[in-house]
Amino acid sequence: MKTMKVVHWALLTACPLVVGLEPQAAGFGAAERSSVLGALDQRATRFGDLSRQVWEWAEVGYKETNSSRLLASELRSAGFTVQENIGGMPTAFVASWGAGKPVIGLLGEYDALPGLSQADVPEKKPRVPGGSGQGCGHNLLGVASAAAAIVAKEFLSDHKLPGTVRYYGTPAEEGGDGKVYMARAGVFDDCDAVLSWHPDDQNRAELRSTLAMLGAKFRFHGRAAHAAMAPDKGRSALDGLMLTCQAVEMLREHVPSSARIHYIITQGGNAPNIVPEFAELYLYARHPEMLVLDGIWARVGKCAEAGALATDTRLEVEFISSDFNVLPNDALTRLLDRNLRQVGGVRYSEAERTFAETIRKTIATEHDRPLGSQEQIQTPEEGVTPGSTDVGDVSWLVPTGALGTATMVPGVPLHSWQATACAGSSIGRKGMMVAAKTLALTALDLLTDPKEIAAARASFDQRRAGREYRARIPADHKPPLNYRDR
Repeated sequence: MKTMKVVHWALLTACPLVVGLEPQAAGFGAAERSSVLGALDQRATRFGDLSRQVWEWAEVGYKETNSSRLLASELRSAGFTVQENIGGMPTAFVASWGAGKPVIGLLGEYDALPGLSQADVPEKKPRVPGGSGQGCGHNLLGVASAAAAIVAKEFLSDHKLPGTVRYYGTPAEEGGDGKVYMARAGVFDDCDAVLSWHPDDQNRAELRSTLAMLGAKFRFHGRAAHAAMAPDKGRSALDGLMLTCQAVEMLREHVPSSARIHYIITQGGNAPNIVPEFAELYLYARHPEMLVLDGIWARVGKCAEAGALATDTRLEVEFISSDFNVLPNDALTRLLDRNLRQVGGVRYSEAERTFAETIRKTIATEHDRPLGSQEQIQTPEEGVTPGSTDVGDVSWLVPTGALGTATMVPGVPLHSWQATACAGSSIGRKGMMVAAKTLALTALDLLTDPKEIAAARASFDQRRAGREYRARIPADHKPPLNYRDR
């Protein structure tokens, strides 16, 4: 192995940042980079097995007991020190190895979605009827980040280099906001940069933002009575809820076109001949900017208050989620893009191509990416992707970079049975390893080259300049550990 030249962290102040230039050469050479990729290839089966186990468990937010325990155990066995029950969340943990600066974090998720149980076949076939499933591929997400953390740790250890590698086991990304509560606990405070990724149907280092989101459960309390014999004695909680929904539908005309409001009725009564004593509405509102969303959310609240007032029912609101829009980081995007291009995209075997062709017949593909695009690397672009994530809150606290890799067949949408099928298949595992390799190379670039850290910080400061971050979750609000209960 050739000798590696490392710029020591102490020399950072002697390395001025020149804004606008291409990223500097990585702090470790071609042979070392090749060895990192080889180490991941050698353990691809092991990491694939871990992702499959998490996929089979398919545990929803804050209930990921087995999944979080499995990942924490894997990291502990690799030499990491694990701190569990972060921020009062039993399935949140932080695994750390090393000492001193820089501190590089990798985000892991593992929660599943309700109602998306599916076998790893290209036809709709639930494994457990009505059960949960990994329709967002978080079984792949959590394992790839852990794989990258382990290999980065081994590289630092073998070369006796300073720095800290940290894996964040973050529960309940799907609406439960585990990262927001972890941030409140201070676990990101000393981080120099954080890396994240997400399953996708394409390969791209992300420069786009996301939608800020606020979510709550609106509970209406009325009075039960016989719906035919004594309707005047009752006060319908369902009526209060339905009036709220009608008011929200009217509100849609008077909010920015980039706003999104969607909801479900989780409880609406027990029998038609009983005036509903209790009803519950679970609602999300989204917009590209949190400050604008604040105003929309206040009006949603008035809709609910009006519904309760008109029906003489009592309104109770449980705040569930608050996701800031992601603050992109130009420097980290450039670095991730460079490494993603070195790793390359996803190539299918004949069997995988047959799977892909079959599953594409179950979705509308007229305007989607063609089969074969999973082998390509897309160019980062500005804009807003129409989704939300609690990674957004982390990105306002510490420089955060993100990418997506083709764990799904081109054209397959997230939060679908097709996505669950891909997440449990060899196609998903191949995309997962593309992410693991890209994250490992990028983490080691940051750990061995202070100029990369400085560039990430400069981008963060420029993007955030003059803009406020304040989590909308009240300081005394505890994690909604049972938010998936119905």
